[in-house]
Amino acid sequence: MSRRDMHIVYTEDGVHLSVAPHSSWQEVQAAYPKYKASLGPWSGAEVVEFLADEYPDLVPSAAEQVRLLLASQAQDCVVTFRDGSSAA
Repeated sequence: MSRRDMHIVYTEDGVHLSVAPHSSWQEVQAAYPKYKASLGPWSGAEVVEFLADEYPDLVPSAAEQVRLLLASQAQDCVVTFRDGSSAA
């Protein structure tokens, strides 16, 4: 998996983006104690497309949240919505 591959992780606490090198959903589940489901690995472009289609109320935009994560040294981030929440 390349640095640009990402997972969208749904937990009881919200939606996360992860660039950690998970090779299976079981690894993702182990990394997120309140895990519910995950999607991926997907490219950054695929994540942006999915998030923009499913959640048009993201602030900053899906593209900006993905860009910020990929530009950082962080392994994951919480997706934020217009109302400031992290829950979908």
